Amino acid sequence: MRQIILFLATMLFCICSADNEAKAETPTMNKIYITIDGQTQSATLVDNDATRELVAALQNAPITVTLNDNNFEIWGALGRSLTTKNEQMTALPGDIVLYNGSNICIFYESNSWSYTRLGHIDGLSESELRTFLKAGQNNISVTLSLAET
Repeated sequence: MRQIILFLATMLFCICSADNEAKAETPTMNKIYITIDGQTQSATLVDNDATRELVAALQNAPITVTLNDNNFEIWGALGRSLTTKNEQMTALPGDIVLYNGSNICIFYESNSWSYTRLGHIDGLSESELRTFLKAGQNNISVTLSLAET
């Protein structure tokens, strides 16, 4: 009986160790940082394939993109495609979404469309968002990173 209990305990330990190792290999960060014109804001990510792919890319280096205003958002090419899971939604101020698999949109007003949700900028009012996102301007240099700069 003692040998059976020892065997079962050993098996349980091995299974738990393998599970923890697999979890450690998968990026699970839920924050990114967005820097525009020397100002940095944190954003909380949702958990989906697109955000895991984005975090994996950001582990190699920050991503800088040029975004343009569209009267309710700033948007532009991300420079890579991410896995989409589009759903009809109303994006709210501060929301960050993926459009057509390779465009990032950051909202300062609302818009309804089919997007893949990425996350939301933390803690800014609508007027602070408009200022931070340079609402009404074009050729906005935006850097995404995993560390606050």
